[in-house]
Amino acid sequence: MASADEGAEGFVEGSSLHILNRNFYFNRDARHGQSVAPRDNGYSEVWAHGIVGRFESGFTRGTVGFGIDAFAMLGLQLDSGDGRNGSGTSVDILPSDHDGHTQDNYAKAGGAAKVRLLDTVLRAGDVFPMTPVVHYGDARLLPESFRGITLENRSLDGLTVQAGRLHSMSQPQERKQRDNFATFYAGPVDSPWVSYLGGDYALNENVSVSLYGSRLKDAWTQYYGGTSVSYPLADDVSLFGGFNYYKSVDDGRQLLGDFNTNIWSGKLGVSFGAHSLALSHQRNNGDNDFDYLRQSDSIYLDNAIQYTDFNSPKERSWMLRYDLDMETFGIPGLTFMTRYGRGSDVDYSNANGVYMRRDENGNPLTDQKRWERDIEAQYVVQSGSLKDLSFRLRQATTRATAFESDLDEVRLIIEYPLQVL
Repeated sequence: MASADEGAEGFVEGSSLHILNRNFYFNRDARHGQSVAPRDNGYSEVWAHGIVGRFESGFTRGTVGFGIDAFAMLGLQLDSGDGRNGSGTSVDILPSDHDGHTQDNYAKAGGAAKVRLLDTVLRAGDVFPMTPVVHYGDARLLPESFRGITLENRSLDGLTVQAGRLHSMSQPQERKQRDNFATFYAGPVDSPWVSYLGGDYALNENVSVSLYGSRLKDAWTQYYGGTSVSYPLADDVSLFGGFNYYKSVDDGRQLLGDFNTNIWSGKLGVSFGAHSLALSHQRNNGDNDFDYLRQSDSIYLDNAIQYTDFNSPKERSWMLRYDLDMETFGIPGLTFMTRYGRGSDVDYSNANGVYMRRDENGNPLTDQKRWERDIEAQYVVQSGSLKDLSFRLRQATTRATAFESDLDEVRLIIEYPLQVL
C-alpha cells in the first residue's frame, strides 16, 4: 500500500481534459420497406457539429484515493430540414418532436465520483461502460451514457475484471437520462436496472479471451464468451481469427417474451504487408432476434456491421472483408476498407409475440434474405498543429428483407481531438 501511495500522481497532477470536435454528415435514402412510415419519403439528411468535453481527475494520495470524472456535450444543427432528421428511418442524430421538427441544438452534462483502492476503481454517477454485454454507443453525433455504479480491477497482469449496476441510460440524441431502458428490436422496456460482470484476459501477446454475463431485470439474462488469436508466419505475414458467442434467456416477468437464443460468429483472416483479408461466418440458432441495448455497441459479433446485424431468427450469414493501409506505399494515416455480407434462411415461424414479424397476410415471415456492402476511406493527420485530425467517408448499400428497407447511406465524419490538460 505504501508503494502504491508513493506512485500516485495526485488529484491535480493526474488530471486530463480532452475536447473532441465532431462534424457529422449523414444521408440515408430508404427505398422501400416496412421501416418507411406512410407519411415519409424515406429520405433522411442531417449535417451537425458536436463538441464533447471530458475531464478526468487523478486520485488524491493515500491508501484510498478519491477523484471525479465529468463531461459536457453540445450538438448543433448545421442543416437538416424538418422531416429529414430520421423520421421513420431511425437516423437519430438530432432531437425532434413528434411532427418531425428538428431542434437547432441540444446539450447534456454529467459526472461521476470515483474511488481507488490499490488496483480497483469504483465509479458512481454517469459512466461509459465498455464490455461485450453493456457498451456505450458512439456511432452518432454525441455518445450515449449510463447512470449507476461500475467497478474495474487490474490486480493481475493481463486481467481486467469489470462489474456494474446501471439504472438509466441516455440515447445519443436525447438531453436527459431515460427512466427505463430500450432495446434495439423491442423498443422501451419497463426494466429498473441492468447489471454485468466479467473479465478480459490476455494469455500472451497473441491470444486473449473474454467471459461476461449481464441481466436486464425482468427481460433477459445474457452470457458472452469470446476469443481473439493472431499467429505470425513471417515478418509481414500473420494469421488472425476470433470467435464470439452469446446466449440469451428470458428473465423474471418476461417483458420481452419467452425465449432462449444463442448466436455465434467466427472469423479467420490473413494480413500481408499493407493488406488484410478476412472471412467470417455468423449463425443465430434461436427463434427470436438477438437483441441488445438500443444505440449501444453491446454486440461483438463479426457480421454486425454499419447497418445490418445479421441476427434474425435462424439467420446464417457470411462476410468477406478487405483492408488496405497506405503507409506501406508512403502515405501514413490513409486507410481503406470494403466488406460484403450476405444473410439467408431468416425464419420467424416460432418467434414470440414481441419479436414476431409477419407479411401482409398475417403469416410469419420465412426464407428471408439480405445483403450489405460497405466502403470506407479514412485519413488521420500524422504530425503538425493538426495532428490526429481525421476524415472518414463511409458508404453503405443494403438490399434487405421484407421487414426492412433497401437503402443507400453516406456518412462523412470529421473529428479533431484536442488535449487541453
